[in-house]
Amino acid sequence: MLQTEFEFTLPKGYLDESGNLHRKGIMRLSRAIDEIAPLKDPRVKVNPAYATVLILARVIIRLGAVEEITPAIIEELFACDLNYLQQFYRHINDLDEPTSEVTNTISEK
Repeated sequence: MLQTEFEFTLPKGYLDESGNLHRKGIMRLSRAIDEIAPLKDPRVKVNPAYATVLILARVIIRLGAVEEITPAIIEELFACDLNYLQQFYRHINDLDEPTSEVTNTISEK
């Protein structure tokens, strides 16, 4: 059976407005539409790097107790967590070789 969802643990975590820290989450495999749809967003047309925010918001299905992941949540992540999620995304979607940090996280599951 094809695995389509993968658990991850952020290095720092998402700190919500109530002060709760969310580190563990689940990311699903990306579909073609997950990479195509953000290209139509005006924020991506102004800043192509924003596509990453939109893609991650689409493929992360849970982050701690947060079940609805929005671009605003991705925007509030610490830089090291954003970097980790980008690498994790690339790894689970077989887009390149992972760093040892991401490989170790997946191997521990």
